[in-house]
Amino acid sequence: EMLDEVLQGNMKAAKPKKLLTIGYCRVSSGHQKEDLQRQKDVVSRYCEVNGYQFKIIQDVGSSLNYKKKGLTELINMICKKQCERVVVNYQDRLVRFGFEMIETICQANDVELVVINQTDNVDPNSELVEDVLSIITVFSAKLYGKRSHRNARVIQESKKLFSQADSDKDSAQDS
Repeated sequence: EMLDEVLQGNMKAAKPKKLLTIGYCRVSSGHQKEDLQRQKDVVSRYCEVNGYQFKIIQDVGSSLNYKKKGLTELINMICKKQCERVVVNYQDRLVRFGFEMIETICQANDVELVVINQTDNVDPNSELVEDVLSIITVFSAKLYGKRSHRNARVIQESKKLFSQADSDKDSAQDS
């Protein structure tokens, strides 16, 4: 009977399932929790006003790090067609470089990419300066981070050596 109804055109087409809108929010460091909350508020309000069923994915990490947990989850959801839209407050909150690549992935999977606050009137020289400064900041942070880890290891090893030398000295005096 169902087949006959379909063949005769009497069967109503099933409504396509509404997919989620994903709000993506990111800050560079844990010290920016207030900014992360502001982003979540702005993106949530935007989604609510537009009547979207949404989920917020958040990350704390460099915009040059493409292995963040939230970004990986977002890209997987886009590629598996589990969302219909991605909303970000600013373009650089998604990624600093390679936005066009994310945009292409979205287009290939019929996912709309919405940037709430566009910065159209940015001077190209200012944008270049910002990009260079962000690269320098990330790499200097990595360099200083490596140094601080190395210094911590040196201090720890020195303490071991000194405590070992003290115990050897004490046992020599006891003999």
